[in-house]
Amino acid sequence: MKEVTPFLWFDTQAEEAATFYTSLFDDGKITKVLHYGSAGPGESGSVMTVDFELAGQKFMALNAGPQYRFNESVSFLIHCDTQEEVNRYWSQLTEGGEPRPCGWLKDKYGLFWQIVPKLLFTLRDDPDQVKGQAVMAAMLNMGKIESAELQRVYDNA
Repeated sequence: MKEVTPFLWFDTQAEEAATFYTSLFDDGKITKVLHYGSAGPGESGSVMTVDFELAGQKFMALNAGPQYRFNESVSFLIHCDTQEEVNRYWSQLTEGGEPRPCGWLKDKYGLFWQIVPKLLFTLRDDPDQVKGQAVMAAMLNMGKIESAELQRVYDNA
């Protein structure tokens, strides 16, 4: 079976970022760190790539210079079971970063995340489109997504 591994380009912070990300997830782990050798192009001995896992998903981070930056066109969605999980991930990932609308944020490394309670999808996908659209409208007006508010909107639609 083929694997698809997100490959993340950093200036020089690949190991620092991987260490941070793996600290957020109970099963997060760094699985390999490779260093540049004499062939370059990075400085010999400096970190070239870091392989790590989050929630069973493999990632690779590369230190390759400042030429490319992350943007909103790619983000990682964390499906949260509880509001407490939403609050924890939101707090940790926005520290040094920037909150965005609709549950999105940019972390301190410039990577974009969506921190979303599973409840959003349950309520939004209700066969009653009036309720689903009311939930969608409420979510579009939020920064961090608040489950209690989504439920209130749903119940009152």
